[in-house]
Amino acid sequence: MRVVVVGANGEIGRCVVTEALARGHRVTAVVRRPEEYQGLAISVERGDVLDPADMARVGSGAAALVSAVGGGDGPGRGRLIEPAAHALVAGMRQLTDQAPRLLVVGSAGSLTTPAGSRLWDEPSVTARQLEVMRAHGRALEYLRTVSDLDWTVLSPPQSLLPGERTGDYRTATDELVATPDGLSTISLPDFATALVDELETPRHHGERFTCGY
Repeated sequence: MRVVVVGANGEIGRCVVTEALARGHRVTAVVRRPEEYQGLAISVERGDVLDPADMARVGSGAAALVSAVGGGDGPGRGRLIEPAAHALVAGMRQLTDQAPRLLVVGSAGSLTTPAGSRLWDEPSVTARQLEVMRAHGRALEYLRTVSDLDWTVLSPPQSLLPGERTGDYRTATDELVATPDGLSTISLPDFATALVDELETPRHHGERFTCGY
């Protein structure tokens, strides 16, 4: 299938592109500065995730559009996330006949911990982390109002780190995936594996899910 990955120059985006290509999918990487893109892809296009018309253009004819857009670095880094969700929906709605499936990389912040609280309420969460978590939370709440598009949000576990691809992971919906000793983690390649697995074998239409070891 043809898959468009927006934010393909980030850590998650690059892993998603690599995983999808390894499975034989035709991948278009969408980035703000194509001349600086150094990852793999069948094609590379310039795109603005805040411009619905731009998202409709890059998504036209694709089976799926993956948004791996994060908050960026520095103060105010969460400001991109919620507007991007609105722009992606508006762009997909322009493709009324053949809107691609929309998969959005979310945050662990609104997941429920084994203690019954939200992760973003944990005292260890910094103000900068909380800003991004809350922005992802608002984006998720908006997507939950969207009933005319096929969308899915994949939230990572508490820790998303470089590592090996094992292909072994567990999933949940709104609860943090953690080991019995409280470790909630997954490698970047296995997170991308979970996302591409969902692309190929959809199980979470119109909802959020998460993964971890």
